[in-house]
Amino acid sequence: MHVLITGGAGFIGSHLAERHLAAGDQVYVVDNLSTGSLANIDSFRGNPAFRFAEADILHWSGLDKAIAWADRIYHMAAVVGVKKVLEDPVAVLATNMTGTERVLRAIHSGGWNPQVIIASTSEVYGFNEKDSFAETDHIVLPSAGRLRWAYAVTKLADEFLAFSYARKYGLNIVVVRLFNTVGPNQVGHYGMVVPSFVNQAVRNQALTVYGEGNQTRSFCDVRDTVVALDRLAGCPEAWGEVVNVGNDQEISIRDLAKLIVQRAHSASRLEFMSYKDAYGEEFEDVTHRRPVLNKLRALTGFEPVWALNDTLDDLIEKARVKTLRAA
Repeated sequence: MHVLITGGAGFIGSHLAERHLAAGDQVYVVDNLSTGSLANIDSFRGNPAFRFAEADILHWSGLDKAIAWADRIYHMAAVVGVKKVLEDPVAVLATNMTGTERVLRAIHSGGWNPQVIIASTSEVYGFNEKDSFAETDHIVLPSAGRLRWAYAVTKLADEFLAFSYARKYGLNIVVVRLFNTVGPNQVGHYGMVVPSFVNQAVRNQALTVYGEGNQTRSFCDVRDTVVALDRLAGCPEAWGEVVNVGNDQEISIRDLAKLIVQRAHSASRLEFMSYKDAYGEEFEDVTHRRPVLNKLRALTGFEPVWALNDTLDDLIEKARVKTLRAA
């Protein structure tokens, strides 16, 4: 199978590349490296089944040819992370919407109907006050132009673009709403909480918790996430659907911090910081973010393999090794 991954040097994209190369597929990755990293794909670059183009999806001249080549496309290219969104909202709007439309237009024009995954996000549920979110739940976003929500708005627009193309042209598209994904190679530069906590814990530094830490999240190991994406892409019953992807086990951010300190046998303490001090502006965080996975399970039989404790132990060990090598 020929597999094209936009944003394929990023966290999830590089794990998708690894999975498909291991399965014997040919993989073509395009990434502008704005948040992705060559380190994520270095181990693949000597593989004759792997190709890489360093390019921006908005301007890449090879897009039409790559899409015509692909049997399956994972469109993962996006500006991600709250800090990145607040720093450069213009890039968020351009990359996340214009980039997606360009990919969809190329698929329609390519004369070939590949299997397509369009990555959306649990952020689109916004301030819905339910304890857990199903795909049929209402979207609740603030009416004021708060830049913190630019990412969610662009991803919701991507969903409408994807469904418009799928229904008008019969394209084989699945929209996936990704909940918090964690695992090897994720970095904390853009506000990702688990790698930030792990790196602080292995160095016995204070773990920085935003707000009071009562907000809850559900964390899915990326090695489970890519299994779900692979199964959904190849499932005809999923084409034209939006599907939550994640793990439905929930934990508060404060308890997560305590758990990481415990499992790292760290001397770190918890340090609480306001959102204004962290991001330079006030905003209300989402209280819960837990997926209802009934649709994913019904379509694919998916069940997460990685428990949170196992993921954390793995990340703590990798962070320790990296810290020792850097010393």
